[in-house]
Amino acid sequence: MDLVKEANVARFDASVDIHINLGVDPRKADQALRGTVVLPHGTGKTKRVLVFCTPDKEQEAIAAGADFAGLDEYIQKVTDGWLDFDVIVAMPSVMAQIGKLGRVLGPRGLMPNPKSGTVTMDVGQAVTEVKGGKVAFRVDKYGIVHSPIGRISFSQEKLTQNAKEIVTTLIRMKPSTVKGTYLRSVSVASSMSPGVKIDTKEFIR
Repeated sequence: MDLVKEANVARFDASVDIHINLGVDPRKADQALRGTVVLPHGTGKTKRVLVFCTPDKEQEAIAAGADFAGLDEYIQKVTDGWLDFDVIVAMPSVMAQIGKLGRVLGPRGLMPNPKSGTVTMDVGQAVTEVKGGKVAFRVDKYGIVHSPIGRISFSQEKLTQNAKEIVTTLIRMKPSTVKGTYLRSVSVASSMSPGVKIDTKEFIR
């Protein structure tokens, strides 16, 4: 982690990301891994959360820290091109109404999904988790998981603990059908530095 901080040339507080190469075949349903993890020290970025909910849940969402909460008004705003948010949480009962936004939200990775915990009746808890450092991840077509783990300003200890949290989560998710080496390689890089390889033994002691 020290090498990442030393290699950073940005004059701003750059994001630090981890890239985990797994021995999986994403074309197989049970190996197309996706999930969420709450990083112990967050990502260093405050996420703007929009909650699609019925009127009786609006206060719960706002009290938990949601930036926006409602339904028809925000469906119309998104339809008109408004995208000033980072994460959407939605109640299951309103998913049919926001389904028409799929063409706008889907390509941007913003569509709420039960697997990522963003489609739930407990909107307050979901907002609290997102604000507290919860990140969603999924394996790409090359078998690699990419995720933010903090900022250059974070201490080495905080970056290491965040990295270990996501890698150990992926190790626990290892599909039984995987053959050969599962955790192939791990590298960390800031948005303005080259990648630094991390010894995978650091995570499987």
